[in-house]
Amino acid sequence: MLQIILTLVIFVLLIIPIGRYMFHIATGQHTFCDPVFNRIDNGIYRICGINQNEGMGWKKYALALVLTNAVMVFIGYLILRIQFLPIFNPNGIGAMEPTLSFNTIISFMTNTNLQHYSGESGLSYLSQMLVIIFMMFVSASTGYAACVAFCRGLTGTSKNNLGNFYVDLVRITTRILIPFSIIVTLILVWQGAPQNFMANQTVTTIEGTKQDIAMGPIASLVSIKHLGTNGGGFLGANSTTPLENPTIISDITELLSMMILPGACVIMFGLMYHNRKKLTDEAHPVVGRRLTDRQPIFGGEGRTVFVAMGIIFLIGLAVCYFSELAGNPKLAEIGLSQSMGSMEGKEVRFGIAQSALFTTVTTSFTTGTVNNMHDTLTPLGGMVPLLHMMLNCVFGGKGVGLMNMIMYVMLGVFLCGLMIGRTPEYLGKKVEGREMKMAVLVLIIHPLLILGFSALAVGTEAGRAGITNPGFHGLSQVLYEYSSSAANNGSGFEGLADNTYFWNITAGLAMFFGRYLAIVLQLAIAWSLLCKKRMNESIGTLKTNNIGFGVIVAFVVYIFAALTFFPALALGPIAEHLSIWLPV
Repeated sequence: MLQIILTLVIFVLLIIPIGRYMFHIATGQHTFCDPVFNRIDNGIYRICGINQNEGMGWKKYALALVLTNAVMVFIGYLILRIQFLPIFNPNGIGAMEPTLSFNTIISFMTNTNLQHYSGESGLSYLSQMLVIIFMMFVSASTGYAACVAFCRGLTGTSKNNLGNFYVDLVRITTRILIPFSIIVTLILVWQGAPQNFMANQTVTTIEGTKQDIAMGPIASLVSIKHLGTNGGGFLGANSTTPLENPTIISDITELLSMMILPGACVIMFGLMYHNRKKLTDEAHPVVGRRLTDRQPIFGGEGRTVFVAMGIIFLIGLAVCYFSELAGNPKLAEIGLSQSMGSMEGKEVRFGIAQSALFTTVTTSFTTGTVNNMHDTLTPLGGMVPLLHMMLNCVFGGKGVGLMNMIMYVMLGVFLCGLMIGRTPEYLGKKVEGREMKMAVLVLIIHPLLILGFSALAVGTEAGRAGITNPGFHGLSQVLYEYSSSAANNGSGFEGLADNTYFWNITAGLAMFFGRYLAIVLQLAIAWSLLCKKRMNESIGTLKTNNIGFGVIVAFVVYIFAALTFFPALALGPIAEHLSIWLPV
């Protein structure tokens, strides 16, 4: 328990300064590193022909985002198909199969990083660097750019545009992701993670047998996969292996790397709303300006969102931890001690506490990396990551967690407005039919993708062929695959035989629609609110900047989850739990 509490305390302490730094980046405020990064960014703008003073409406911003990602998808797919060439390919890896290439490139461009292959045997070093690591940077900065534009629209910190996508993409990459990745990479190398271009090493073990040890640029991939909430792994065993996660220090570093940027986005949002009047004052230009007055830690609106996310996260963490600690009664009946809890699929060096924390964090912050095998979790322990991916708003990753939670906030405002007989208002703007229709559409798309593709999988021979467990756990495997895909998470119940035409294509489609449909609609909502006149606060205005409303939002999220996902969960992990714990 002390390990868990200490990690969470460090998380809260870190996101405060990082959130303020991200706020300065998002709004063009002065930072201590401007003398260095301004030169780098200006050079990129000149080479690429980017006009950094050009603002974009929601349609132009969304189009720039989608087309930029599409070009990168094409180039990345081509590299995967020709990776057999002897360029940074000391292990002689062959070309990737077409449907697997499709699934892989969609996966990494959408920040999902779902892997239907093992990295050490499926990719050359060239593909690992030019496709995987590069996409991890770009897909993460794309998500954060969309989040920044979304926050500008909601808070009204720009008068008639959402910003410039290309400028946001460059600034987030050069000023946040690259510097932080270098720091984390150095920590991982210090702890023992490899970072080289050597071929795999064959060694003799203490038992006298031969074993291949993977080499390559492992540390640099592991750092950005966590910081960018990408997931995936250089190795098939991911962060369970000492090559990616050597020590408890590296484990905590990877945990905090997943958490800090999504958590900092909430602080950034709160500060943007708190400073909205200063940032839109035409007499005081934004770029290079210093805000000299004292800033709150979260800002009222940011605190509300953080409370809602924190409640759901802590409930899920408690359920996962105590479920794993309780062990498996069926194993106890045959004489296997469960005094340490359910240790199946877990590293002894991490134990129940760090495994449960890692499991909850990686699916709450939609990263997808693992330090234990989720397929071997107890039924309720496995339901927590499954449910959090279904919700897709518990901090979330690459900025979209905040965007999705705001959809639930708007739903909560709408429902509370109906109860008190007033037109719903949020952040001083009326939330009317157009905004609510788009918000509900965003919330419905996600369960539609999960449940629709799951129904297709269990209803077709091609889908059922991948299910390795015919019982309740088999349905959980299917639900997990599509929840992970639609939430752009990337972790999996690895018992599923998913490297087939059916699973590669359907999971790829779930990842694509789960990513881009939601972002485009959310940008449209932000633009709609930006164009509205701000309302004066009155005695009847619903307060949304307090802890009480944060609790209401958490309840709204759970009610929505119960209405959409409870039947599927009842047939999967809940039924499996009852079959284990109830006497026959």
